[in-house]
Amino acid sequence: MRYSDEETAALYNVLNPWGPSDEFYLGLVMEARAVLDVGCGTGTLLHRARGAGHTGRLCGVDPDRAMLGLARRRTDIEWWEGKAAAMPWSNEFDLAVMTGHAFQCLVDDDDLRASLAAIRRALVEGGRFAFETRNPLVREWETWTPDHPIDVVDPAGRPLRVSYRVEAVVGDVVTLVEITSERDGTVLREDRADLRFLDADTLAAFLTEAGFRIEAQYGDWSRAPFTETSREIITIARV
Repeated sequence: MRYSDEETAALYNVLNPWGPSDEFYLGLVMEARAVLDVGCGTGTLLHRARGAGHTGRLCGVDPDRAMLGLARRRTDIEWWEGKAAAMPWSNEFDLAVMTGHAFQCLVDDDDLRASLAAIRRALVEGGRFAFETRNPLVREWETWTPDHPIDVVDPAGRPLRVSYRVEAVVGDVVTLVEITSERDGTVLREDRADLRFLDADTLAAFLTEAGFRIEAQYGDWSRAPFTETSREIITIARV
């Protein structure tokens, strides 16, 4: 590996700068007394919330040790390393969020059910779960090709090129490869991820089975209604 996990974690924030989706979730977080960020990554959302004056409980969860290492630079927030399905809390949070399409990493039915059950268990009665997933009807993965590389400079000042390649599409699961390379094309590392594209009806069925009801569903970060042509399925579900 010529580009370390720690370097990749730091690069994540460069590739994913603060934007409309973060503002959407920040508004929800600032209104809640106790917040659980599932798949918190480098902790950007909770860092911003604390910096904006949130005085309640903030807790971030992620299985990626390198990502969580960056999150832990802020010590006035709780951090827990592990997968969603293994979370230990019961009846403690008013709001749970999954940002950055982290929900799509729950690929297996059993893992999805166990993760939703753990989120449901962690929430108080009437608590809310907010997350987004890409709309499969738009078939966004067809745009993930090496023809659209991203040139960036990492936090250490190193010029890099990041590109994507779809390796397989099996049912509703897309296997995506992220390639980090030098500008001259020298590959430094490749990272694979399986992403699940659930349609709105299947998503609703999983939520209902877990004890949630859909309170609101949007098609973009300005809260426009969800339609078949929306890129996102942005969901707020209530216990």
